[in-house]
Amino acid sequence: MMHYALCFLVLLSAIHGTQSVEYTVTNNALSTPGGVAFRDKIGAEYAKQTLDSATQFIWRIFQQNNPADRKNVQKVSLFVDDMEGVAYTSNNQIHLSARYVGNYNGDVKREVTGVLYHEMVHVWQWNGNGQAPGGLIEGIADFVRLKANYAPSHWVKPGQGQKWDQGYDVTARFLEYCDSLKGGFVAQLNKLMRTGYSDQFFVQLLGKTVDQLWKDYKAKYGNIA
Repeated sequence: MMHYALCFLVLLSAIHGTQSVEYTVTNNALSTPGGVAFRDKIGAEYAKQTLDSATQFIWRIFQQNNPADRKNVQKVSLFVDDMEGVAYTSNNQIHLSARYVGNYNGDVKREVTGVLYHEMVHVWQWNGNGQAPGGLIEGIADFVRLKANYAPSHWVKPGQGQKWDQGYDVTARFLEYCDSLKGGFVAQLNKLMRTGYSDQFFVQLLGKTVDQLWKDYKAKYGNIA
């Protein structure tokens, strides 16, 4: 029996590389309907599993097979708070709105899973030492959510949007187009953003300016507003 347990531990270690991450979930909103909904419809254990699954998925999307390629994060904490909005991430702490959970109409477990994937990207992605456009940062997070098949139905359709760095679903759809031109584009873009940021990264990786790529993208889908 010990033999099997040892094999399992070795396998787990191989999957995670040499980097182990601890996940904690704290529900600060149990006195609210949303906090109770989180406890009953999602639960702390499922949330922890989702944070770990998201981490593994993000490392694959970013092609960060070696721990040296990743941020050195050892602990990620999720807090369910009685607050406005949906969620935000700061200092490897994710804050999820209990009000959003409580008021969500639809499959709340799937929606929260998608939100957690998005927020976990903020834990792991490089932001160009603070120089990258905020819209690109949010777009990469939603790109990962899209690739994980957790995009909600209300997202914009491909080709919609006003500018490439509009953020969130608009930028995610654009990045999906760029990734279709060169597999692993988003992974390479994230890698370049480890130390700084320039729009020239698009030229470097795809041979066209980001403005030209946006025009090509819009043209592909018939310049949808």
